Amino acid sequence: MKFKYKKYGQNTLRPVIDLKVKFANKEIRYHALVDSGADFCLFHAEVAEVLGINVNKGKKGIVTGVGGKSSQYFIHKVTVEIGGWDYIINVGFLPTIGGRSAPYGIVGQDGFFKHFKVIFDRANEEIELKNKQ
Repeated sequence: MKFKYKKYGQNTLRPVIDLKVKFANKEIRYHALVDSGADFCLFHAEVAEVLGINVNKGKKGIVTGVGGKSSQYFIHKVTVEIGGWDYIINVGFLPTIGGRSAPYGIVGQDGFFKHFKVIFDRANEEIELKNKQ
């Protein structure tokens, strides 16, 4: 499945995909940056709250960003739907992503890349995900 890069600001293109996050009988549409440099998946805490997840009851962790700022997150198991396929993954929920409130979450190595062969095609402004299932 292919996704077009999304434009942010005047000239910034990013490999951001559309997905659904599901928990219990609730779901929410969400956008996530496909980040090969991210060790795991991070979503906004507000997503968990909408889904009825008590964020603070998850396994606690600390992530440090490029600028050296550390943030606390809480891991919960959720289902993400991408291209009609469901995947159960661990997600760290935190109040801010990247030191500021980014308009999207992050999908990284653990939880996301293990399900897909990922092809970044910046020249054509698209990202391709090939399902490993």
